[in-house]
Amino acid sequence: MTTGPSHRFDPSVLREYDIRGIVDRTLSEADARAVGLGFGTAVRERGGKRVAVARDGRLHSPRLQAALIAGLAATGLDVVDVGLGPTPMLYFAAHTLDVDAGIQVTGSHNPSEYNGFKMLIAGKSFWGDDIRRMGARCAAGDFAAGAGHVTTAAVGEAYLERLLRDYRPGRDLTVVWDAGNGAGGEVMQGLARRLPGRHILLNERIDGTFPAHHPDPTVAKNLVQLQEAVAREGADLGVAFDGDADRIGVVDGQGRILWGDQLMALFAREILAERPGATIIADVKASQTLFDEIARLGGTPLMWRTGHSIIKAKMHETAAPLAGEMSGHIFFADRWYGFDDALYAAIRILSIVARAPESLAAMRDTLPAAVNTPELRFPVDEVRKFAVVDEVRARLRAAGAAVNDVDGARVSTADGWWLLRASNTQDVLVARCESRDTAGLSRLKAALVAELKASGVDAPQEL
Repeated sequence: MTTGPSHRFDPSVLREYDIRGIVDRTLSEADARAVGLGFGTAVRERGGKRVAVARDGRLHSPRLQAALIAGLAATGLDVVDVGLGPTPMLYFAAHTLDVDAGIQVTGSHNPSEYNGFKMLIAGKSFWGDDIRRMGARCAAGDFAAGAGHVTTAAVGEAYLERLLRDYRPGRDLTVVWDAGNGAGGEVMQGLARRLPGRHILLNERIDGTFPAHHPDPTVAKNLVQLQEAVAREGADLGVAFDGDADRIGVVDGQGRILWGDQLMALFAREILAERPGATIIADVKASQTLFDEIARLGGTPLMWRTGHSIIKAKMHETAAPLAGEMSGHIFFADRWYGFDDALYAAIRILSIVARAPESLAAMRDTLPAAVNTPELRFPVDEVRKFAVVDEVRARLRAAGAAVNDVDGARVSTADGWWLLRASNTQDVLVARCESRDTAGLSRLKAALVAELKASGVDAPQEL
């Protein structure tokens, strides 16, 4: 180890699951180089020698990647630059190339002014305490030193071929694809060229300004263009991706959105038919109908904390073949590598629809019905957000309520359930309610509003 210049990050960029900030305001090229030094030192300490690096299509990603690579090489690591592509392509490279770690330059689903870094070592996410220790290391200037070599490797074609290998054909489909001008655009085009059926592409050109719409398919307004194209083309379904293609959005032939937990129910049917009794994980925001459906199918449902790094760690611990989040992160360890990959999830849902006797819309209609709110996010001071959840949980327990505290407070009543949790990445609280009918939903929302009021928090207008 050598002692070099210390570096302090803006406190807002070192997040629980990754590093992310506003370029040239809270995140700079100096930060990128420091990430390279800090992460590279962590890799060296664990015996690593080579790291794969990729970038998304944001306008500032090339310069951040260059600074990152300089930092990594300065620790003595050899760097394999796999170029422009989605985050799952970087994960694929980290699993299939002769490397010990991987890091993606990406702002994920955030607006165009954001960027950041997602990291893994030995196939496992680098997150939480790992990121905090890296920040402390950078502040101390305590880095490994060396002169690593930088090479390039093209992995896009190998990744595309591996995606296609798991497609199970049936009838030809008409599919509308929307890359949202994100980093998955080129791979998406490759899939459309090689899959059977008719394929209509939207926003396939990678453009870091995201001119068509915000690249987050979990927000309904960002799927309007896809829904219109599905209707116009008479398509069987439409699929959409976020800015780095690790989140998926799906609409059926009637233009109805299938949210993350509804997709999970369809994937669970397929997997549990082949793997009876398997554990399937969903995050705490998912519908109770999903957990009930997994149990009905003979699986073992597991409710767990929100966060892609947290979910991946739990999958590894439990050997679960499938996990998912309401945010559209779907993780397959069934025939895949266990990381969140929206392009792979698209291959799996297309396979299910192509081989089914009924349409995706008909499949959606077989799922248990529930009345619920969307995921509601509302600002609360960073210092207060966790304290509010603690206060709510304490009051509910004192009153004898049924509270699941795996991630915040998920409260079950005769009407259904409601959730309040603090975001690990933003100064917001997250809430959701679900019931069997509108009257029950109204009572759940009223209970949640009362708890927020008791802690001095104004409820969002949607409640």
